[in-house]
Amino acid sequence: MKVDSKLVHLRIDVIERNLTEIKNMLKLKHLTYRDELALKHALLECIEACIDIANHIIAANNFRRPQDYRDVFVVLEEEKIIPKKLSSRLQEMAGFRNVLVHRYVHVDMKKVLKFAKEDVKDIENFVKRILLLLQSSRKK
Repeated sequence: MKVDSKLVHLRIDVIERNLTEIKNMLKLKHLTYRDELALKHALLECIEACIDIANHIIAANNFRRPQDYRDVFVVLEEEKIIPKKLSSRLQEMAGFRNVLVHRYVHVDMKKVLKFAKEDVKDIENFVKRILLLLQSSRKK
């Protein structure tokens, strides 16, 4: 495996910083417009970093080329890097990313808050899997 662990760790750092901010924002009783913008951006950066990590692992291992952002997680599932359930959840996350980026006018803050409260655990699980992958590849 030729995965660049420094590149992956830089993206994990971005994810961890943003997850901390997301959790802090969720403690607020009321979100201002600025808080809402920050929350959406933090979620977007987390999702983008997960996609970047997945794409790097795919390229480093010469796995099949993904068709779109959702498909990067299908490829990792096919290669037994992540389980099917997590893959499905991350594919939904990639769809949410597309809403944030392309349909930003129609973003429902209730859905953003629901995602931030309930679905960021999938990002945390993805990071754990990737860290285990890096650890096991170092031992080889």
